[in-house]
Amino acid sequence: YKNLTIMKKIIISFSLFYSIFSYSQLFVASNSYMYVGNQFVFVKQNTQLENNGNILLRREGQFLQGTTSTSTNLGLGKLSVYQEGTVNNFAYNYWCSPIGNASTSSGNSNFGVTLLQQPNTVLNSTPAIMLAMNVTNGISNPLSIAPFWIYKFLSSDDYSQWFAVGTASSILPGEGFTMKGTGGILDGANPGGVENEVNNPGSAQRYDFRGRPNDGAIDITVANGKFTLTGNPYPSAIDLSAFLTDAVNTSGIAYFWEQDKSVNSHLILAYRGGYGTFSPVSRGGTGLYIPAVFYAYDISGNEIPFSSYYPNSDYSRYFSPIGQGFLVEGNGIGTTATMRNEYRVFQKENSTTSIFERTSFEKSSESGYLPFIPSVSGFDYTTVSTAEVPQIRISALLNNQAIKEFVIAFDTDATDGIDHAKDAKNPNTSSNDVNFLIDSNEYILNVIQFDESKRLPLVINATQNATFKLSVSGIVNFNPSQDVYLFDGETNIYHDIKNDAYQFVLPQGVYKNRYEITFRNELLSNNTNVKTNVVIYQNNLQETLFVSNPDNMDIRTINLYDINGKRISNNEKLATESEYRIPTSGVADGTYIVELFTNNNTKLTQKVIISQGK
Repeated sequence: YKNLTIMKKIIISFSLFYSIFSYSQLFVASNSYMYVGNQFVFVKQNTQLENNGNILLRREGQFLQGTTSTSTNLGLGKLSVYQEGTVNNFAYNYWCSPIGNASTSSGNSNFGVTLLQQPNTVLNSTPAIMLAMNVTNGISNPLSIAPFWIYKFLSSDDYSQWFAVGTASSILPGEGFTMKGTGGILDGANPGGVENEVNNPGSAQRYDFRGRPNDGAIDITVANGKFTLTGNPYPSAIDLSAFLTDAVNTSGIAYFWEQDKSVNSHLILAYRGGYGTFSPVSRGGTGLYIPAVFYAYDISGNEIPFSSYYPNSDYSRYFSPIGQGFLVEGNGIGTTATMRNEYRVFQKENSTTSIFERTSFEKSSESGYLPFIPSVSGFDYTTVSTAEVPQIRISALLNNQAIKEFVIAFDTDATDGIDHAKDAKNPNTSSNDVNFLIDSNEYILNVIQFDESKRLPLVINATQNATFKLSVSGIVNFNPSQDVYLFDGETNIYHDIKNDAYQFVLPQGVYKNRYEITFRNELLSNNTNVKTNVVIYQNNLQETLFVSNPDNMDIRTINLYDINGKRISNNEKLATESEYRIPTSGVADGTYIVELFTNNNTKLTQKVIISQGK
């Protein structure tokens, strides 16, 4: 296609019919191009780009393919897609290339940073300058990359195992890589930019990935207990939650590097950063993200808690945009995780579900369901709730140095053990730390079915006379009146960390099972009289919840919650009655929790089973 105006008309037709329109195969002739702006193209099979036959993805245009086997894309032509880095020349972005080198052979091919270019016009770009290996600072204009910082991390678990790549085209499809950003000021270069956006304004550099589009099944090598840097390998967004859920040879969790961009030093001793954690939790929701704890590092790459910077990056990672890199951990079941076309979707970057690494976007607080999203799999995204996962977030101040959050989440399909694509290991190790203890491992996210009687053991790592301060930092989409305690098994004392932070000092050591998170204080007996004198029962034939109060106790509130803590009904400011009847005709069958408060704030909770009309 040579005529831009004609092609734009074709793109408009895509926007009207994209839910059913597709090419079986796509051929772009020599010296021709296809322009895809603000929309997507779906090719059911392979793509052939003849010499200088190009596909130009602009204004978040995306390219989807439906091949179910390995790629058979061919030709010397190239796909061009932009993605913006978000760091200066002292910090890293983690990347995964959507393209490889175009060659005479078919299939996916390797990538190297020499394929990156600086956009000049909608059609044309200039190859980025590769600086000498002893140069450490990239330059924004003309776009100049410091290959000194290009690394891979494959089935490894130690800082020393980062593998230098430099300018070599040795990055396999599906392998991630690190790259530091650029420095310098735009100073009027490329006035107006491309597609009404300025190129390389300081550290927000724009890269043009130009090469053969990756396609089909891409195997990612993993190993038990070790991490691999991978990412989204396609020129379209992917459903990261779907990939992680299917990747049974991994833990089903993705880890994202976040770094303090205000530190202007290449010395590892000056780094401030850490890994954020994404868990899908359930295919019925958009998952849960725990922002990174920012650590300093010693010369060997060991983490030291650091408190002066805490990122504002609590946004969803449900979809992964073009170019985004992340870490996955192998679980010992197999040696590969496979990225497939079925995970590809047309999803522009937004603060609710998909954003390239940055800290300026907050997660949307709106609840509802995702809109229709075009996808290769045909998955109905309108069934996916945008409400945050029910959760209790616990904040820990670690020896007055760093603040971290570890999270209890609630899901009806969870078990008390380790659940794939739910529970998440702690990605950062530190001399002072607090985590959940699950099957002898340290977890930052513990997903369970709620039961007030459950006790969640902790593991605490302490240096000599380390200080810890724990408190509940948030209760989201869950019963806000739920009690949360830190139980000390040595002193047999319950500490109410929901209403007041608890601070304590520990000598050096690793403390397993001494401390637990609980939802009730077993030593309290102030609800004994309520349990004796109040009877709660569900009459399923009458579709009514009964609360019998023969002694006319002063009952203030009666609430009904589902098993995940979502409030189903709220009955308050009640007059004193000998019996209360609460209709349940509109309540789905299942197990529920009745919560009752008396006027002197005594609480009683009890499970009931609702099975309407039975």
